[in-house]
Amino acid sequence: MIDLRPALFVCGIVIATLGVLMTLPSVVDAATGHADWQAFALSALLTLFVGGGLVLTNRMDRYRMNLRQAFVMTTLCWVMGAAFGALPMAFSKVGLSYTDAFFEAMSGITTTGSTVIAGLDQMPRGLLLWRALLQWLGGIGIVITALAVLPMLRVGGMQLFRTEGAEGQEQILPRAAAQMSGIGLAYVAMTIAIAVALWLAGMTGFDAIVHAMTSIATGGFSTHDTSVGFYESAPIQWILIVAMILGSLPFVYYVDLLRGRAGPMVRDSQVKWFLGILGVNVVLISMWLWLAAGQTPMGALTLSAFHVVSIMTGTGFFTEDFNGWGGLPLVMLVGLMFVGGCAGSTTSGIKVFRFQVAYQVAKVQIARLLQPHGVFLPYFNRRPIADDVAIAVIGFFFAYVACFIVLALVLGLYGLDFLTCLSGAATAISNVGPGLGEEIGPLGTFAGLPDPAKWLLAAGMLIGRLELFTVLVLFMPSFWRG
Repeated sequence: MIDLRPALFVCGIVIATLGVLMTLPSVVDAATGHADWQAFALSALLTLFVGGGLVLTNRMDRYRMNLRQAFVMTTLCWVMGAAFGALPMAFSKVGLSYTDAFFEAMSGITTTGSTVIAGLDQMPRGLLLWRALLQWLGGIGIVITALAVLPMLRVGGMQLFRTEGAEGQEQILPRAAAQMSGIGLAYVAMTIAIAVALWLAGMTGFDAIVHAMTSIATGGFSTHDTSVGFYESAPIQWILIVAMILGSLPFVYYVDLLRGRAGPMVRDSQVKWFLGILGVNVVLISMWLWLAAGQTPMGALTLSAFHVVSIMTGTGFFTEDFNGWGGLPLVMLVGLMFVGGCAGSTTSGIKVFRFQVAYQVAKVQIARLLQPHGVFLPYFNRRPIADDVAIAVIGFFFAYVACFIVLALVLGLYGLDFLTCLSGAATAISNVGPGLGEEIGPLGTFAGLPDPAKWLLAAGMLIGRLELFTVLVLFMPSFWRG
């Protein structure tokens, strides 16, 4: 039987933190005279009570967390975070059912960006701030998880990023605490810098803060139904492009930069591949919009760069409905949904390093076909790729495709059309935000979907955010018997 006390203790800390942060939108609503401050205050008290109770009832003299407990802790933190993060939205006067509130909270904390709320321009500021805070916390949370937990769990090839001296299974919590200080400082500093830049570019102070939090977290929640298109400002778009790219790079390199070391980021092949893929797609779609759609060269470049970066990083900001761009750009954007950013960033998706590993493995297999007696090794960042890493990455690709297909098929059981099923499954498991079509496209919401479909999509967001196997392993009977 697995001892759940260490996992519940950590979950208690996470929930209590959410409860404390709920006071911020409560103060904002109270200052603006909106009655929803009471919903946030009540939710904060309830959340603090439960979180504090978990901390106090699961205290131990010494915390040692093994792999099974780490799997449980990781999934449980995200599920409970969404469950309690939904309370203010369910209690508020916006009128969301708990299903819709949970969907919105899961979309926020997994930095997906899909929404069931229409009329954002008229929403109380407390609610808009809470959505942004959920994404901001989810962004820093997944960075810490990706650097301190997933490499230890050997999920989908993440053992490539295991740091030296952390081979023991019981070093997960100490490593997370050690990594938090430098990464947290960089995360906060970049958020402030982006907010200031957006404010200077013409956003209101409140909008600048919200968009800074949701862009560095590559989440995509906005304060307007038309997202960034509301501002009709190229400078704002370019600031957000930079912000989304910053959120897509490995955060451990920002700690190196704070220490005066730029070499690791410059030499990392994953960063080069990520920027290369972005650059190629931006150029191709820019040319299409210029030559085929009649955009000006600079307008086409801005439009292309903003949406390519937004979709590939899984942020989900938009300035116009890209459904009308035509076949080629749409196919390219759908493909980019699955790519994602770098490991150790706030992005989701398959991640660039897995494409690198798969490419290297395929390259070696082709070479062995031509020279059966030759010795060929796949490499990542000039180091040989271990067999267990290659197998884990290939297994991840298979599981990713399988989960996508199953989710799309089950959505079809609820009468959703083909495009909604496919794009909904893709945007959920890749944590992108908007799907395709009129209903869940950039200008639509997920509010009209049946409740079971919303729960399924919320599950897809969780699975995609936590790298699939972290969640799927919990459904194996042998996991609980061991």
